[in-house]
Amino acid sequence: MNFEFSEEQQLLREQARGFLTEHCPTSVVRAVLDGDQDWDAQLWRKVADMGWTATVIPEAYGGLGLSYYELAIIAEEMGRSAAPLPFSSSVYLASEAIQRFGSERQKSEWLPKLASGESVATVAMSERPGRLVLEKLDTLRTGSQISGRKLPVADAAIADVAVVLARSDVGLEACLVPLKQDGVSLEPVRTFDTSRGHSVVTFEGAETEVLGDGPLVPDAWARLIDGAAVLFAWEQLGLAESALTQARDYALQRFAFGRAIGSYQAIKHKLANMYVKNALARSNAYFGVWALAEGSDDLPLAAATARVAAIQASTFAAEENIQTHGGMGFTWEFDCHFYYRRAKLLSLAIGSEAVWQDRLVAALAEQPVAA
Repeated sequence: MNFEFSEEQQLLREQARGFLTEHCPTSVVRAVLDGDQDWDAQLWRKVADMGWTATVIPEAYGGLGLSYYELAIIAEEMGRSAAPLPFSSSVYLASEAIQRFGSERQKSEWLPKLASGESVATVAMSERPGRLVLEKLDTLRTGSQISGRKLPVADAAIADVAVVLARSDVGLEACLVPLKQDGVSLEPVRTFDTSRGHSVVTFEGAETEVLGDGPLVPDAWARLIDGAAVLFAWEQLGLAESALTQARDYALQRFAFGRAIGSYQAIKHKLANMYVKNALARSNAYFGVWALAEGSDDLPLAAATARVAAIQASTFAAEENIQTHGGMGFTWEFDCHFYYRRAKLLSLAIGSEAVWQDRLVAALAEQPVAA
């Protein structure tokens, strides 16, 4: 089976890489890290104009109606540039949730805004950092109001609406909550990567509506998260590739004792180990996006495999990139920390590595036993 992208999809990759190279150089990331903003709003408008926020949204709602293969390519290039944007929150998660579970009225109201980039959305599901626990949620919906506390919620400070997991008398629900109202309060959370803002969001009788027509089936939400895990894996893969490229370039340019440090065996082994982990992560990411795009029953297994491999590859590459640069790699002036910060942040998004290892074991246990 050939998992490689088509010629048209490779052209999309070239376009995306060229665009982000021009409009999101490391100076843009550094400006956000040095400044008071959690994102680059001007870059977001440019990305929306490119149609990336509309990639998999159906044409009936103002989207492009493309496949997850195209979205995976864009996700990888987003990771490669460490773009300071709420792309994962709004595109991988919130837009997908509204598209899958929303009523026709809700989809008609929100999807065109999300497709055009006019609005930003996020998902508030965790009440304990790094964990994905749907049982015994403390957030409650009573009538048209919701109360509870979610943390950490990515991009909440810039989002217009959040898809919030809550429970009610009928069970687990996904609720649409406009965030700019009196019943919602946000407390900033200082994370390791300040180019992506996070908040503790407290709901105190905030106005809400249930997403869709009834309670949420946990397996359906789990499949949504599996899809997001695949896209996060591609983003992490792009990040890992950038870290490897940066380490390689430095090793060829930095001389010690009259030789490029890349000629020394210790550095060669570092780069080779980074490459091996990246190659393994890419193989698993191909399997993941195939399972997502084709609606395969193997998605839980493919998503968990891709997610674990991508976490390991991205954090390893980011760490070894710093080590390859030596003492210079630890300084603020060098760009190595961009990838290290983002790798650590993404390793906890939608659950930590331990969470996804557990999901991988569970998915393997569901596989039929060979004769």
